[in-house]
Parts: sequence; structure tokens; C-alpha cells
Amino acid sequence: MKNRLEEIRKDRGIRQEDLAAVLEVSRQTIGSLENGRYNPSILLAFKIARYFGMAIEDIFIYEQFGEMSRGK
Repeated sequence: MKNRLEEIRKDRGIRQEDLAAVLEVSRQTIGSLENGRYNPSILLAFKIARYFGMAIEDIFIYEQFGEMSRGK
């Protein structure tokens, strides 16, 4: 699964450490999410989406068979 977390976080001027504190996870978890080494639990995905005021699908992009599942 790909995501836009790093892009969104940086656009809003939020440090990894600060986002981690709000979400009650480690800074390493945020880094791993941003680098695609870790997929969030559904609960964490909802927390992230709610924090940024966005839909989960606008942050996390599910790809199936190499194509984005949204509209393809």
C-alpha cells in the first residue's frame, strides 16, 4: 500500500515527532509508514485521517495488481 503521509505532514509543517505524539505511536512508526515499510492498523489509519481532516483513501492508496483500485 502506498501513502501520501509524508507529503501531507510536510505540507502542514508538522514534525514526525509531533504527529507521533498526537497519534500515540513512536516516531519510528511514522517513519516506517512514510517509507512504506509498515501498513497501519485500521484504527491508526482512521486516527491519521481524522487528524488531517481527510478521507483514509486520500492518504492511503491501495493498489491491486499494479494498478490503483480507485476508478481503474
